[in-house]
Amino acid sequence: MKFRLPFRTGAEKDSADMSLADHLRELRYRLVVSSLAVVVLMIPAWFLYPWLIELLNAPYCDALRNVDPSSDCDFLVINLLDPFTLRLRVAGYGGLFLAMPVILWQLWRFIAPGLYKRERRYALAFTVTSLLLFVAGAAVAYVTLSRAVDFLVRIGGTDIDIRSGPVEFVRLALFMMLAFGVGFQFPVLLVSLQLIRIVTPQQLSRWRRHTILAIVVIAAAITPSGDPFTLAALSVPMYLFYELSLLIGRVMLRRRSRAEHDAEATT
Repeated sequence: MKFRLPFRTGAEKDSADMSLADHLRELRYRLVVSSLAVVVLMIPAWFLYPWLIELLNAPYCDALRNVDPSSDCDFLVINLLDPFTLRLRVAGYGGLFLAMPVILWQLWRFIAPGLYKRERRYALAFTVTSLLLFVAGAAVAYVTLSRAVDFLVRIGGTDIDIRSGPVEFVRLALFMMLAFGVGFQFPVLLVSLQLIRIVTPQQLSRWRRHTILAIVVIAAAITPSGDPFTLAALSVPMYLFYELSLLIGRVMLRRRSRAEHDAEATT
């Protein structure tokens, strides 16, 4: 006897053939699969903890040694539970990062029924592009992390001896990497919205000035360090992605119009 999840629906249905209840069941299924992937992949992340914490500690050391070259840049632990909390947090974020291909694929499978069959061939490109952009965003955040820590260390003055707790710093580092990774999904989101005809390139073009302001506000909100360098490192790529998405949307619109015209001509 085959095992089937009771809330699974037919993923191959067109969106027009699915009721609201079907959409909600499909969404729940995708969320469950994504959550299970994160939980399972927390296990290897747990055992990779020594390497991950050393990797995350490097920007912290660089920033402290820029101020005081003799600094040993060790974390300060004042709570006995902090090491366990830290390892659990790193494993959680690590599982989330490792599960990102599964999460992005589930996202695509959820929106695919709303597309034309010829547009569903973008599945692999969508998943690969989203994954590469997420990794690029996390990498940019990691590179700028030392600048962010340096800003936070220097802004208090030279009379303050900085010793961060590992939980606080790792939360800052991992949140920044996650925020940049999500922020770099901006072009994928815009292209997807144009694919399913929620927005058009003409609308995006008219909204350009408002979008620039929104990008800066969102970038400021999701960058916890608050330094201008980190803000620029996120907001500038997001604006460039906006313009790139606009260009891609215009190309897709022309191809769609040409295909619809050819289809009408053959009928």
